[in-house]
Amino acid sequence: MGDTSDNIPGVPGVGPKTAIKLLAAYGSLEEVLLHVEEIAGKKLQENIRDNQQQAVLSKKLATIRTDVPVEFDAEKFKLNQVGEPLVRFYTRYNIRSMLRAIKPFLADAELSDTGEAAIEVPKCQVISSIEEAESFVEQCHKAGKIYVSAFFDGLVPQLQLAGMGLCVDGRPYYIEMAGTESKECDSLFFEEVKGDNQLWEAVKGVFSDEKIEKYVHNVKNYYHCGISLNGKIYDMELVGYLLNPVSSKYDIRELAALYKPDLPAPEKAAASSELYSWEAFALWGICDEMLLRLNEKKLSSLYADMELPLVEVLADMERNGIYVNRQRLQQQAIKVGSTIAVLEKEIYELAGQSFNLNSPKQLGEVLFEKLGLPVIKKTKTGYSTNAEVLDQLRDAHPIVEKILSYRLWTKLKSTYLDGISHLINSTTDRVHTSFNQTVTATGRLSSSDPNLQNIPVRTEEGKKIRQLFEPGEGYDYLLSADYSQIELRVLADMSEDSSFIKAFRDNEDIHARTAAEVFGIDIKDVTPELRRSAKAVNFGIVYGISDYGLSQDLKISRKEAAGYIESYFEKCRGVKAFIDKTVADAHENGYVQTAFGRRRELPAINSSNYMQRMLAERMAMNTPIQGTAADIIKLAMIRAYRAIKKAGLKSRILLQVHDELVLEVVESELEQVKQILREAMEHAVNMKVPLSIDINLGKNWAEAK
Repeated sequence: MGDTSDNIPGVPGVGPKTAIKLLAAYGSLEEVLLHVEEIAGKKLQENIRDNQQQAVLSKKLATIRTDVPVEFDAEKFKLNQVGEPLVRFYTRYNIRSMLRAIKPFLADAELSDTGEAAIEVPKCQVISSIEEAESFVEQCHKAGKIYVSAFFDGLVPQLQLAGMGLCVDGRPYYIEMAGTESKECDSLFFEEVKGDNQLWEAVKGVFSDEKIEKYVHNVKNYYHCGISLNGKIYDMELVGYLLNPVSSKYDIRELAALYKPDLPAPEKAAASSELYSWEAFALWGICDEMLLRLNEKKLSSLYADMELPLVEVLADMERNGIYVNRQRLQQQAIKVGSTIAVLEKEIYELAGQSFNLNSPKQLGEVLFEKLGLPVIKKTKTGYSTNAEVLDQLRDAHPIVEKILSYRLWTKLKSTYLDGISHLINSTTDRVHTSFNQTVTATGRLSSSDPNLQNIPVRTEEGKKIRQLFEPGEGYDYLLSADYSQIELRVLADMSEDSSFIKAFRDNEDIHARTAAEVFGIDIKDVTPELRRSAKAVNFGIVYGISDYGLSQDLKISRKEAAGYIESYFEKCRGVKAFIDKTVADAHENGYVQTAFGRRRELPAINSSNYMQRMLAERMAMNTPIQGTAADIIKLAMIRAYRAIKKAGLKSRILLQVHDELVLEVVESELEQVKQILREAMEHAVNMKVPLSIDINLGKNWAEAK
């Protein structure tokens, strides 16, 4: 039956039930192969006969070798770490089951390897009077630093400060805001941070005082609540992300477990005062270590010049939101619902039966058993019907195209047509999506609630979704400013490939130029088909594509795809040299970097596991290019935002989607906005090739795109 997780192919069409039946009848794989003519089922016979060598290879791959000479010395395998060092070890490598297992034995807070007792968290002082607030402020001025864990209530743009844990000189505090009651965060309320609360009035000067350093978490929420932060600001969520961009979480508990594993954490059901004062105390305990590592990895300027300034831009964009035409949204939902119903009916007719289209198991049985389509891939639970498999079967049966269309429409309907209607703010009539800085490993921004980056770009389906987004009242157009082939321009700059640089400097069609180079013809003789092939190779190289991947994209043989790549590297030697050096450096250093110093650790780059090592090498190839492009867009956003604000314009940035900025503009400012965008985006950095943007506008996002 094979095993996809270990890349063991098995025999196509043979699952666990069939395999068990065959082995029960004949005793071994070898006996099955000797009696293949006796096996019931013409198709099964054919599959086994045609894949005998693959079956033998699969058994060999799955058999554990017991004759390998391994030297074993029990002493070398003994665990000699105890107490806090062991906790730190398990925490660092995310070995959670063992961490839980040893906790009962560490209840008495064993001594650390330095001989000092485990950290004790001081009792928090609740600030409940003006006198206590004033005393606290005095402590802040003496210390010159403050550590803050604020928590918030509501959604943007009505987000409100609900309470605040603070720490000064290792002593935790908690502020009781006006209107707060009990321990529940849901019941906490605060009347905008504008002076209605006497305690806040007494302490808010600390945040605007430039002489006091602020160590916070999720600084964007402070902008949303109108809290003025001046002076040196350290958002430890962003710092944690820069230090380890492949992690899934950067909350204070996770950061404390990583950088201060001997710090005991309170129960999650503890009172608000205990929870948030502990988080502020934890920040006090981990900040120095984290910032030291940030400096050691030479990431401090990336934080100060890019990630932190971007927060204000993103906060402004989230508050702005984007207007959605409710009436058109409802009409489109009804129309798409009808389209889905028609597709469903057509699929059942082609299948000759009704079944649950959303069940991979039932769909697999229809496609591969009833209709007899070739099995591409199997999983432990049955046939794979994922997008990759169905894409390979497009020409095998008309039902496949219908299923792909059905899946696309149902996803768009649930995510956008149905999903967006619940996300429209009743006060602003806008959708206020969240832009996330700490999600992708390459440095790209992502969006959520809703995710606007997954709307198909060039399809009719995607266009129908984009038509729903319009300029709001008081604005005339949506304007799209989209970088032209930024990743290929970054590749040209970083690789210093002469043909790439010349093509971009001469404003040539880069894909036609590549086709001319690879196929050895004049650029005037490049056909659309050759250009399409060159385009696939160009972007494939950026994403570390293999000959197999390229063969799937172009629907050609693997051998032909390998020839394209070989010819490409023969002609584009600068690109080849750059990729080889990047991968070699990754093997030596264990990480790769963007042009701005953003780092991505690649722990599997020297793995003995071939698949893991190859995946890490592909990451090594594409991360510097994708990450540098993402960094350029971030710098461009900061420049454009500041220029628009400085000019006092009403027009404003609403969205960032991959290489595109979407703005809401008034007609009288149109030319000025275009000029600002060209200056900000095309001159964000100095490169060996020019950056270029395409600007379009319309009465909805589809027209502007």
